Amino acid sequence: MQVQTGKRIELIDITDRIRKHVSESGIQNGICVLSTKHTTTSIIVNENESGLVSDILKLLEKLVPPHAGYAHDRIDNNADSHLKAVLLGNSETIPVINGKPFLGTWQSIFLAELDGPRTREITVTVISSN
Repeated sequence: MQVQTGKRIELIDITDRIRKHVSESGIQNGICVLSTKHTTTSIIVNENESGLVSDILKLLEKLVPPHAGYAHDRIDNNADSHLKAVLLGNSETIPVINGKPFLGTWQSIFLAELDGPRTREITVTVISSN
């Protein structure tokens, strides 16, 4: 699945696209594994509330500020993006129950873009438990 990002750092809600992918798979019960192929993106699950989304992005900037003397910046000046991705992780596994991703009431699935804008690829694998 491809996602076009629009900013250097942003959270993009991909929940509806994942729901559609799971539905089209025809699998009723199992797991959905989401993985990003990029070292400067992450997959996370959290609430899609604008204040919280802003807080997450601010926290990442505070924890790993850009241009803070990282050795990797000598190569392509995006070490902070790689380090943020290390903190967040590149995959999530979501249960599939009755043909749908089994998420909590307030849970959404996000692609975290950390070095955009770019075209990003997410691998979506739905596996049956039957």
